Amino acid sequence: MSGIGHNGGPVMGPGFGFRKHAWAKARKDLLPKLPLQIVRIRVARAKRLGLEYRTYATIRATAGRDIVGFLFSGNALDLRPRQVAVPEGLRARLAGLEGEAVRVAAVYAPAHPGAVLAANPDLIDFAAPAPGFTDSWAALRDRIKTTLCTSNLPADGVVLVAATAIERDWCGAGQLAGLLSADAFFRSQHV
Repeated sequence: MSGIGHNGGPVMGPGFGFRKHAWAKARKDLLPKLPLQIVRIRVARAKRLGLEYRTYATIRATAGRDIVGFLFSGNALDLRPRQVAVPEGLRARLAGLEGEAVRVAAVYAPAHPGAVLAANPDLIDFAAPAPGFTDSWAALRDRIKTTLCTSNLPADGVVLVAATAIERDWCGAGQLAGLLSADAFFRSQHV
């Protein structure tokens, strides 16, 4: 059964124990059957994206596809109303994604998406207005979907990089591939 709020996982009704066992067995059986060359390719891809392999593999397995883009909240990029340029400490990490994944910024008002793009050439590929803090779930979903559609990105191939708990809701509303905190994405050492 699926509906609003359902995450697509096993149903909790009768037979849950068996479905949970079958689900766990299927996941366990998947990894040992991957050819070594595929694992090497995925490890290299994780490295190019600057992610730990375990994080990359989890997102890929959950989404069922590769990561093709990152959606950054304005807070994750440390943008301010009068500071639309990404701070120096974050620039190298964004530059490292060049040609590997599309970099999308969700910009909070009063900053304008065009100003963010102009201030960050070669760091941000696309910018759009961020959802409002008081937006309904439907408005939040529509804003995220519109941003991704305009930038030609499939939602299940995009990872959200968020800095606040409110922004984390964007992942579920937009049916994104996964979520990373800004600290984990920008400040941690990835291997």
